[in-house]
Amino acid sequence: MAKTVEHYDVVVIGGGAAGLTAGIYCGRARLKTLIIEKALVGGLATYTNEMENYPGFPEGSTGLGLMELFHRQAKKFGVQFKLTDVKAVRLEGEDKVVETFRNEFHCKAVILATGGKPRLTGAPNEDKYLYDKGISFCATCDAAANTDKTVLVIGSGDAAIEEGMFLTKFAKKVIVSVLHDEGIMDCNEIAKGEALKNPKMEFLWNTTVHEFRGGEEHLRSVALKNSKTGEILDVPVDTCFIFIGYLPNTELFRGMVDMTRGGYILTNERMETRIPGVFAAGDVREKFLRQVATAVGDGAIAGYAAEKYIAESEMFESQVMGESPRIVYVYNAASAGDRELLGAMEQYEQCRCDLKLIKADVYKSNGIAQRLNVSETPCVVYIRDGEVVGSVACDRICPENIDALRRT
Repeated sequence: MAKTVEHYDVVVIGGGAAGLTAGIYCGRARLKTLIIEKALVGGLATYTNEMENYPGFPEGSTGLGLMELFHRQAKKFGVQFKLTDVKAVRLEGEDKVVETFRNEFHCKAVILATGGKPRLTGAPNEDKYLYDKGISFCATCDAAANTDKTVLVIGSGDAAIEEGMFLTKFAKKVIVSVLHDEGIMDCNEIAKGEALKNPKMEFLWNTTVHEFRGGEEHLRSVALKNSKTGEILDVPVDTCFIFIGYLPNTELFRGMVDMTRGGYILTNERMETRIPGVFAAGDVREKFLRQVATAVGDGAIAGYAAEKYIAESEMFESQVMGESPRIVYVYNAASAGDRELLGAMEQYEQCRCDLKLIKADVYKSNGIAQRLNVSETPCVVYIRDGEVVGSVACDRICPENIDALRRT
C-alpha cells in the first residue's frame, strides 16, 4: 500500500511537555508544524495528580490539566497533531522523512522529544496501580500528596536514596526496600550515611518486590520477598515510589544520532544533535534534571533553534551561495571591532559594483558561519559560481587582501 506523502517545515516526534513547547515555538514562528504522539498528548506528566512545583500555578495543578493548556496553546498557533506510532525515520540530508504506518512526512527539521519510561519491577499487578493508583516515579511531583503518610521506596541508587530523603520532609515514614545485604547500597557514601541516620527512614534489606496488592482503585500494600530466607513480608503503604532506572525511548534512532550507553541523546546547549536540522528535547536528552519545567526549557530552545536552522538554510541557498560573485562578512554584532569593520565592508561593496555583500551575524546564531566553516570572527568569505573560493580573517581583512582573494 502506497503511503500518503505530506510536507511540513518541522515534525516533532513526541507530544509531551518538551514536544508541545517546541511545537508552540515553531507554530508561533509560522512554520508548518506537525506533532506525532503515539499515546496520550502530554506524555508522562498527564499521570501526575498534583503538580505544585511548576511556576505560575501557586495553587498547584494536575499534570493532565497543565498539559491540556499546552495542547490548546499549540493548536492556537496552527500546530497539527497525529496520534500514531512512528515506524521509521530518515534524518540525514536536507529532506528528512518520518514514516508512520499510513503516512510519509517530509520536513526540513525534526525534533526528537520521545521522552522515556521508568524501569518497572515486573512484579504481579504492577500495571494495575501505575501512576495515580499508588505507584509513582517522581517524589518531587507527588511528595506533598503523601504528607503524613507511609511510603515505600524501591531501590538504593543515588536517585532512590536522595528522593527518599526528600520524601521524609512530607511523609510520616519512608520504608526503603534494598536488594543487598544490610549496610550495602548503590548510592554514594554521603547519601548513604545521611539516609541511615534519618529517623524517618526504615530499611528492609535483601528484599525484592514479590507482588503489588490492593483493591480496584488503589494500592494497599507491597509484598516483599527476602532473597535469602524466601519469607514474604506484606508492607502496608499509601504509595510506592520506584527508582530502579529510566529507559529513554530512543530505540528508533540508534545508530543515527549520538547517544550515551544508557540510550540518552547527546546534544549541545542549542539542543542540536550531530545531524544538521535534527534536535532533541526533554527527558530523551542526557541531562541533569528531568522535570516538566526543564522539558519546557528544552522544547523552547529546540523550537527556536529549528526555526533559525530553517531560516539560515533558506538564506544560505538563496543569498549566500549564488552564482554571481559575492563576499560574506561573518561578524559578531556584540564586538565593537566587528561592528566598526562592518562599515568598511559596506564601503568596499560600494566601490566594486560587480560584487554583492552578504552580512552574517553570529551573535544570535552561527549557522551560516558553520556552513562556511568559519570558526572565528571577523571573517570575509569570497564565493564565485556557487562555490567558496577562499577567506581572510581577523587582522588580515583589508581591501588589498580581499582583492587578491578575488583574483584567485
